[in-house]
Amino acid sequence: MAPPVWDCLFALLPSLFLFLSCLARRWPTVRCWTRLAVSAASWGLWLITCLILELPLDKHSRTWIKEAGSPGTGLLSGLVQTSGEPQLVCKPTALAKYLLQHCGSLAKPRLAAWPRGDPHLQTLSSLVCGQPSNTLQFTRDHLLLRDGGIVALDWAVGTRLGETDRWRKWEGRKEHQSAGKVLGCFTLTPPILLLIPQFWGGMTSHLKALCHQATRQGFYVVVFHPRGTAGCPLTTARLTEFGDPADLEQAVAYIHSRHPSSVLVAVSEGSGSGVLLSYLGECGSGTYLTAAAAISPVLLGQLWFETAMPPVYRWGALFHRKLQLNRYASSFRAVLDVDQALSCSSLRDFEQTLFCSSRAYPAKDWDSYWDRNEPLRDADEVAVPVLCICSCDDPLLPPASTLPLTLFQSNHYFLLLLTEKGGHCGFTLEGREETEGNWSHIVVLEYFRIVADFLKREERDGASCGDPLGEYSQAGQRNRTNKAPPRRRRPNLMRRPRLQTPEQSSVDAEEEENFTWKRSYTR
Repeated sequence: MAPPVWDCLFALLPSLFLFLSCLARRWPTVRCWTRLAVSAASWGLWLITCLILELPLDKHSRTWIKEAGSPGTGLLSGLVQTSGEPQLVCKPTALAKYLLQHCGSLAKPRLAAWPRGDPHLQTLSSLVCGQPSNTLQFTRDHLLLRDGGIVALDWAVGTRLGETDRWRKWEGRKEHQSAGKVLGCFTLTPPILLLIPQFWGGMTSHLKALCHQATRQGFYVVVFHPRGTAGCPLTTARLTEFGDPADLEQAVAYIHSRHPSSVLVAVSEGSGSGVLLSYLGECGSGTYLTAAAAISPVLLGQLWFETAMPPVYRWGALFHRKLQLNRYASSFRAVLDVDQALSCSSLRDFEQTLFCSSRAYPAKDWDSYWDRNEPLRDADEVAVPVLCICSCDDPLLPPASTLPLTLFQSNHYFLLLLTEKGGHCGFTLEGREETEGNWSHIVVLEYFRIVADFLKREERDGASCGDPLGEYSQAGQRNRTNKAPPRRRRPNLMRRPRLQTPEQSSVDAEEEENFTWKRSYTR
């Protein structure tokens, strides 16, 4: 009898242990200690994983944020300098002040804490293994360029049956509230949101989520895919350089020709900012865009390529780049050493082999390549508001201390929104707020609405003062009679920052009073 009894007891031990555990978890003290033990074990496991994968640990740059927020750095006083609150670095213009007053999403966001708030987990989730919005459907246009190349434009044309009814009801309420106008735009037609992916191409989960949310808010979304990426055929032995905006310029002109009465805005994801910022600088006041935004942008391209990236991210980006080159290897062998490019172990070596040693590109060395492709080389020519959203713990970008703060503090059109955490294109919200989307998506879409309202107000105020064009009239709408030829790409013209003196501060104050938001179109 004894052996069967002991066998029964041993068989019931797991169930008994589970029952006792459930009873113990009903006590607050036990529940608290259990939660702490699980968190400690998870943190230890993640720490070991980071050491194995050579991922830098999460370190918040609190000291640098305090230095950036000290008096005299150009931060607007409308934001209280407290830990965890986003910092708006910009020149105190009328647009910046209007943005602070009306943009509710700039208030302290409840960004996710660890583990969901870990920069590496946020980055991997947004770029690789997040939950994509599969309810959107796209139709593709292939645009033939002047040199015979082809770029792809994916238009978000609708949703699948599961969410169509719910979205139709939501849109009906929004349309009734706005009396037929979307986001304060100048016309009854919906605004067009142009999305620019990472420079290695493809649609990430982060970009799909932004498409999903923008479509819900009434935007007509189109995604720009450079030649040879995301299934776009490559018809010439030429890939897009990091900061070459020629293809994007033709794509924007095509979109405007299809929807001439729609307001056009653009958002870049990560390294896609190289093309967007270059386009804004080269086109200047001749752009069709009303406003632009860049999420986790690469502002200094050469520094980004020369800064060591964690191996996981480096090999992931290299894999995408080599996959594109290997697909068309036979076409490129006549103009460059394909085998040498495929054997590169860093992004810099790959970029240099691809664009500095090929007969198809004018750059002959690394420095001359960046004279032509640095994103901010023509920053002084930008003539539309640009919002850059960055995180201090971004694992893919150089340290936050390398950000060109002087540009944002001196230029009327550039605004920098800096957070303490968020990863690369992450900015995950805590708790139930995650159903509303990423915080960066909420900020960007609200920013476009507020900019449109501001420009509309400037137009109305200008007309009431006797100026039929207003201070920023016809924002984003290019002069229809402007037939000026496209500008040639010129070397980097970024100016060396100068020390601010009291005399210069008074000059800046006077300049702000005399500054007009009206775009001249005369260049």
